[in-house]
Parts: sequence; structure tokens; C-alpha cells
Amino acid sequence: MQDKHRLTIQAQEIPPVVLDISRRLMGKGYQAFIVGGALRDSLLGQQAQDWDVATDARPEDIHELFSDMTRFDLKHGTVTLVFRKRHCEVTTYRGTGGYGASIEGDLSHRDFTFNAMAYDITNKRIIDPFGGKEDMTRNVVRAVLNPIERYKEDPLRMMRAIRFSLQLGYSIEPDTLMAIHFMARAIDRVAQERVRDELLRILTVRKPSVGFSLMRKTGLLKGILPELLEGYRKRQNNYHKYTIYRHTMETVDSIENDPLLRLSALFHDVAKPRVRKKANGRWRFFGHAEASAVLTKEIMLRLRFSNEWIDRVTHLVAHHMFDYKKELSDKAVRRFIKRIGKDNIDDIISLRKADDLAHGPGRIDENQIEEFRSRVNAQIKKSYPLSISDLAVDGNDVMIVLGLEPGPKVGKVLNRLLEVVIEKPEHNQRDKLMEILKDMREY
Repeated sequence: MQDKHRLTIQAQEIPPVVLDISRRLMGKGYQAFIVGGALRDSLLGQQAQDWDVATDARPEDIHELFSDMTRFDLKHGTVTLVFRKRHCEVTTYRGTGGYGASIEGDLSHRDFTFNAMAYDITNKRIIDPFGGKEDMTRNVVRAVLNPIERYKEDPLRMMRAIRFSLQLGYSIEPDTLMAIHFMARAIDRVAQERVRDELLRILTVRKPSVGFSLMRKTGLLKGILPELLEGYRKRQNNYHKYTIYRHTMETVDSIENDPLLRLSALFHDVAKPRVRKKANGRWRFFGHAEASAVLTKEIMLRLRFSNEWIDRVTHLVAHHMFDYKKELSDKAVRRFIKRIGKDNIDDIISLRKADDLAHGPGRIDENQIEEFRSRVNAQIKKSYPLSISDLAVDGNDVMIVLGLEPGPKVGKVLNRLLEVVIEKPEHNQRDKLMEILKDMREY
């Protein structure tokens, strides 16, 4: 078993390709040091994934020296070298910061002290000018030198400070935390794609609500997801123990640690404050699921999510308020499967279960929704027709019998046929469905 914090790393832990790259650089008279997250993870006794080398070689020198390797350029003087599917980022020293063109100058412009260390493979020693190892021993996230200057260089570091504190179980050093309060508005300068990726990392820690609480208190959340703040301290009705915002956080914490599910939980009630109305002395939220799906799409477009992710998350949000009473007939269960889609069943039930749990302790019977899950799975296992692809006829049959051209009308007809066989599965026979199509032709 490895120690929680170690004094050095072993050469055998470093991938051979990373050692080869470093030695080739040094063989041509350049400096080369292993830096970044791989060094930090190794000191934590964790298996390192991403390896980085810092050098005084310029990008064009790196290209020339490694012309035999697949490579591509990133921003900030970084060249990514690829060998046998392993990536190694080689980065020219960052701004000097008064240290000159040296590894110390490079480290002085990195974000946090535990990321501002370097490994000297020649002398087998760790260069740690800013006390990174000591901060790891103290379980502290601390910015290098001046936190405001570090955040000015890259405002995304404010989100990273919070994320690292959650992932590592560290506290944020007071000046490093206070600087987020001062610099929170600068998050607007960060590309939305980068904010999105960091948001997903925060969402997939063990308890995301802690990170969202820090983002709210420091002012970061206002620049990232102002829509969530609309539900802060907004009371609900007697069915809910918590405010809209607190309920959302409880839902996110309760659902499985899957990025798509966590996003769905985060946005499932996002429009509730906008549809919130009082009727007969009680808060009501008519149409909140549909409104939340619309708002979710706007937010995810802003954050540059893919169309696939947007479609999947908004579908879950739009349909999360389904009924699962014991009195539902098998036909109603089959209609539910058709509406949600077989591939989305487990996700929608997970979302609804987390949503219900977040109403407060003792307010739901967990067994009831699990019984519903069993009923749904039983219908799926019986191979009943539950989607258009399950029908005994297809679009070509519809076009031939009804004389239709390819288009939305064909889909509408297939959906009508699906409604028929959901009600009466025994009708899913080619001859029977062709008869029904011929009857449609008469009208």
C-alpha cells in the first residue's frame, strides 16, 4: 500500500516515451522537466494519466526535433506528441515572472502550489519552489504567489480551485478563496467550452452540492449558471421540504455519478421559479417540466454542449414528472415506454427517484418506483412492440399502400399503427397491419 504523500517518484512510474522525449530534448542541449498533474498524482500515490514536459525549447524547435512523431499544436506554446496512443504535452516555459527562462519561472505562473512542482530526471529530485509538497501534507489548495495574478492569467482557475478542493478533500487557503470573490466576474472571459468541461468535473465529484455552494458564495455561479440562482430561497409547497435551489442540490447529490444524469438532475427544475404562481394560498408550478426542458436547451447551447447531449438531457428533463401508481394498466406502462424510449428508461427512473428522494426524508416510498421499474422491464422482456422499429410493417409499406412520398406523413402513420399495437399487441402481424393501412386509404 502506498503512502498518502510521498517525497519523490520512481523512474519506473514514468512512461518510457516520456523519458525518451525528455532525454532527446536534453541531448540537444535543451532543458526538460516533468511537470503538472502526473507529478501531483504520483506524489498522492495515485496512477498518473496525463504526462507533461516543460522545456526551454520553442515550439518550432520541438517540431523539428520530433519530426518522426505524430504531433499537433495546442495554445500557449504546447505541442502534443503522440506515440503508441499515448499523449505527452511538451510546453515551452511560461512567462518569466522575474525568474528568467528557467523552470522556476515557468512554475511561478502555474495555478496552485501542488501543480507547481517539477521532476528532474537527471538528478532524480523534485523542484518545489513554492511549497507544493507541504501544502499537500496540510491538505490545502493554495495559489502560486499572488492568487489574483494567477486568476487574471486564467479565470478558469477559480473553478479549478473549487474542483481540486472537492476531488482531493482539501480546504482552500483563505487568500486563494478570497481572491475568487474579487475576481468572480472575470469568469465571463473564459470560453464557454472550458467552463462546460470544468462544470462537468465539479458535477462528477462525490458531493457536487458543496462545490455549487462555494461557487454561489464566491459569486462564480452568477456568471456560470445564473438561472440556478433564481431558485435560491424560493419556497415550494407542502410536498417539498426544501427550497427550489436546495431541492436541486439534493437531487444532484442523490443521483448516480454519471455526467449526463447529474446534468439532468441539475436542470430538472431550472424553470420552476419562472412558472411559480400562488393559487389558493399554495405555490404551484404548472408546466415546469416542459419549461425546464426549454430553458435547459438554452443553457446547454450557451455552454456549447453537443446536440446529442442536449437532446438526451432535455428529453429526460421534459418527461421526469411521470406517474407510477400501482393502478396503472399494462397498456399505460407500454405507452410510457413508447413515450420515453427503451434506451432512456433506466435514466428517467433514476432521475425521478432522485427527484423524489430530494423532497425530504420519509416523503416517498422508494419501493414503489422500483416496483414500477420492474413492471417496465417485464413489458420490455415480453418483446411487445414498443417503438416504430418493432412494427411488422415499415415506411415502404406505408408509402406503397397509401401512395405517399417520403416525409413526415409516413412517420405519423407509423405512429398511429404503433398506438394500435400498444393497445393490442396481437395486432402486430403484417397481414393485420396491411389491412389497417388499406382501411386508412379509404379515408
